[in-house]
Amino acid sequence: MKEKAEPVQKLYTRMRLWEFPDEYVIEPTDGSSASSSLSISLVDASMKLIDSIPECSSFRVPKIQMIFGVVGMLKLVAGSYLFVITERKCVGSYLGHPIFKVISLKVLPCVHSVKNSTPEQKKVENEFSRLLKVAERTTGLYFSYDTNLTLSTQRLYDLGNESKMLPLWRQAEPRFLWNSYMLEALIDKKLDPYLLPVVQGRTRMWRRGADSEGHVANFVETEQIIQINGFTSSFVQVRGSIPFLWEQIVDLTYKPKFEIVRPEEAPQIAERHFLDLRKMYGSVLAVDLLNKHGGEGRLSDMFSNAMQPIVSEDLRYLHFDFTKICGHVHFERLSFLYDQIADFLVKNGYFLLNEGSEKMEQLGVVRTNCIDCLDRTNITQSMIGRKILELQLRRIGVFAAEETISSHPKLDRCFRILWANHGDDISIQYSGTAALKGDLVRSGQRRVQGILKDRYISFKRYYLNNFSDGTKQDAIDLLQGHYKVSVGGDITPPSQTGGLEAIASFPLALCLVLIGLLLTTMSLGQVGNDPRHLLFSVVWGSISVGIASFVRAKGRVFCNRPRLQLHDKPGY
Repeated sequence: MKEKAEPVQKLYTRMRLWEFPDEYVIEPTDGSSASSSLSISLVDASMKLIDSIPECSSFRVPKIQMIFGVVGMLKLVAGSYLFVITERKCVGSYLGHPIFKVISLKVLPCVHSVKNSTPEQKKVENEFSRLLKVAERTTGLYFSYDTNLTLSTQRLYDLGNESKMLPLWRQAEPRFLWNSYMLEALIDKKLDPYLLPVVQGRTRMWRRGADSEGHVANFVETEQIIQINGFTSSFVQVRGSIPFLWEQIVDLTYKPKFEIVRPEEAPQIAERHFLDLRKMYGSVLAVDLLNKHGGEGRLSDMFSNAMQPIVSEDLRYLHFDFTKICGHVHFERLSFLYDQIADFLVKNGYFLLNEGSEKMEQLGVVRTNCIDCLDRTNITQSMIGRKILELQLRRIGVFAAEETISSHPKLDRCFRILWANHGDDISIQYSGTAALKGDLVRSGQRRVQGILKDRYISFKRYYLNNFSDGTKQDAIDLLQGHYKVSVGGDITPPSQTGGLEAIASFPLALCLVLIGLLLTTMSLGQVGNDPRHLLFSVVWGSISVGIASFVRAKGRVFCNRPRLQLHDKPGY
C-alpha cells in the first residue's frame, strides 16, 4: 500500500534580506518550520541553503530590510540580478485566500563580476541595467501564497490530487505566469518555498496582432466569481488581439496607419490561434467589435475572411459594429448583440458548485476584440458578465425569474464599479492609462468631467505611445525571456543604431522649431525699423517649417522604439 504524499512546503510570506558586501542572505521570518536561509553570492550569483546567518563584524556590516517574495533572477552579460518584493498590499481574496498586489519591486545587482569585464561589456550591461530600472516600476502584478491565480475556478476544481500537491509554480498556467523566465534559475536549485508565481502583460502600439504561431500580443482571461448561500459560481471570458500578422507603428501621428503583414498567411495563423482556444476552453464564439471604415474596416474584413474556412459547430464568428450601433453613449444597444449570442451563452453555461453534489461546467467561451481590446471590449464584456450573473443568481435562488441587477441599486452600482476598475487595471497595464468612458461605465451617465478626462487620457496615451512605450516594451521582453542576452557571442549594445536614427531627437527638433518661430516673431516686430527683418523672418520661418516637415515625414525615426531584436517573434 502506497503512503499518502506529504503536502508541499508552503511559500515563505515574510523574509529578512541581509545585504552583506559579498552575499545576499534571505532569512524566512514567518515561523515556517525547518526553514533554511538562502545565500546568494555577489561574485558569481551562486545559490545555496544555509542553516544560520553569517557573522557580522565591523568590516562586514549588512543592510537589513523586510521582503515579501522572491520574483526571480535574470542573468545579463556580466552579472545577474535578483528581483524581490519590498512592499505589498492585500487587495482581496480568492476562494478564501488572500490576494496581494505588488506595490514596490526592487532589483538587486549581483555584479561584482562586472569589475573584470571589458569596457564594451560594461557599456552593454549598463544599458540593460537601465531597462531593469524601468522594470522596477511595473504595475499590475498580483500574487498569492496559498492558491494558483493562473487557473480559473473550474480548472482549479478539476486538478487531480497529485497536481494539487505540487508547488504553486508547477501548477501555474504558463500563459499567465509573468515571472516564468526569471524563476528558471531558482527552479534548478530546488528552492520551492521561495518560488513565488506572479501574474500580470505588454504595451500598446509596439505589440499588435499575432505571431506566426497564432499567439496574440494582448490576451486576457477574465473570470467573474460569486460565492453565496453555499454556492460557488464563475464565468470566464477572454479578449485577444486580432489573430493575424498586422502592425500599427507609431510615427507621431495621432492614429498611425494599420499595416497587414503577409496577408496570405492570415487563415493559417487564425486557425492555429483558435485551435489553441478550443483545446483550452471548448467551444468559442469570436465577437469582433471593429467598425467597417478605413484601417479598422480592412482589418475586420481580413479577420472575417480568415474565419470563413474554419468556422464550425464549435467555432463561431460574429461581427458587431460597436461604434456605428452604440456610438459614444448608447450602450443599451448592446442588447442587440446579446440577442445574437444568448443561445451560445445558455448552451455553454457557467461553472457552478455547491456544498452538496451539484456541479455544472462552462463548456465554451466568448472571445471579444476591438483594436486595443480595451474600451469597447470592456464595455461589451461587462454586459455579458451582467447577463450571466443574473442567470447565476436565478439558478441559485437569489433572484426571481424576471429579477435583474438594475432593480437593486446598490448591487448595480457595485457591479458597475467592479467592471470599471477591472477595465482601468487592464488598460493601465497595456496602454499606461485608465480606460476611456469610465464615468459612463460607473454611473451610466456621460458627464462633462468624464469627457474632459477622456481627452486627457487620449493625450497621455499619445505621449506614451510615441515617447515612452518602446523602452517599456524592451524591459518586458528582457524580463520575460523574449530577448535572450548573449553572454559569449555578439554583445552589440541594444541601442546602437546608425544613420539618422543615431542622432534623431524629437525634443531637440521641437526646441529648434520653437526657437525658429520665436525669432520669426521677433524679426516681424522689427520690420518697421528695418525692412531687412522681413527677409530674416522669412528665413527663420522657412527653417522652422522645414524642420517640422522633416520630422513629420520621418516620424517613426523620432519615436521611442523598441531596440531589442526578437528573432524568434517574427509576427509581432
